[in-house]
Amino acid sequence: MASKAFLMAILVAVIFAPTLATDHIVGDEGGWKLGVNYTAWAMGKEFRLGDTLTFTYREGSHNVLRVNGSDFKQCLSTNTSVLPLSSGNDVITLATPGKKWYICGIGGHCSQGMQLSITVDLVDGPTPAPTAPTPGTSAASMLKATMWMLTAMAAYKLIMA
Repeated sequence: MASKAFLMAILVAVIFAPTLATDHIVGDEGGWKLGVNYTAWAMGKEFRLGDTLTFTYREGSHNVLRVNGSDFKQCLSTNTSVLPLSSGNDVITLATPGKKWYICGIGGHCSQGMQLSITVDLVDGPTPAPTAPTPGTSAASMLKATMWMLTAMAAYKLIMA
């Protein structure tokens, strides 16, 4: 009976774990700074609804501005009602699908390459569970998946006991 409970818990974990959001650390270990190719960083990554972008940098040296496509091309922000993010650990939840643009608004940083353009996809179904951590997958995301699996296993064991 215990082996059935364990298999059922694994099945539940496989079904629910893939629906967890991914935390994309912008620039990976490089972070949000000059000298990183953010176009190359974003290439091949899938950005989905509910995922987060985390911009890490030394507070006061950079910031993050959400801009439109036209402002992105010109490296400026015409929307004065939107304040820049400036904590040094800025987390943005990807809540709507479509193109998203981010720049650093300090000095000439944007024109020197501190700009990020991504496309957030709609999810038609659950994505396959990763078999190993990939660049841009944080320890927090992996911990969430592990916690879901352990919770599902414990709940099933309580039900079957």
